[in-house]
Amino acid sequence: MGKQHLEKLLTELILKNKESFYRVAFSYVKNKEDALDIIQESIYKALSTVHTLEDPKGLKSWFIRIVINTSIDLLRKKKKEFIADDSTLEVISPVSSDRYKDFDLANSLADLDPKYRIVIILKFFEDLKLRDIAEVLNENENTIKTRLYKGLKMLRLQMDNY
Repeated sequence: MGKQHLEKLLTELILKNKESFYRVAFSYVKNKEDALDIIQESIYKALSTVHTLEDPKGLKSWFIRIVINTSIDLLRKKKKEFIADDSTLEVISPVSSDRYKDFDLANSLADLDPKYRIVIILKFFEDLKLRDIAEVLNENENTIKTRLYKGLKMLRLQMDNY
């Protein structure tokens, strides 16, 4: 498959799923500007290497993996942990008309360990299948199932506390 065709597919994917990719980045950094920087850098990385992709069917998983790795790289670079407070916390779905209805959920998700939070976000907010999440995170599918169920249990306990 030609490089131009792959670039076109990638561009269409990014435009169609831009909010989804933004939410993935934001779930890591909890900061609008950093999340936007991550998306910009991820697009650059993806366009630079899209010609190496062997199977265009895996384009979405491949790009999400780039977003996640770029997010982790930024966190490492800043060498500090981001803690969500009232000024930085946004509702997971920024296009929602009622920004308060999911506040407890957003707080609870923000408090989860990132390895559980990302699985829950990819499963329930980005509608990925468990095998796709395993591919994106480069983990065994059983590990993803375990993290999902453990994360949901911890999420339920945290929401009870709110």
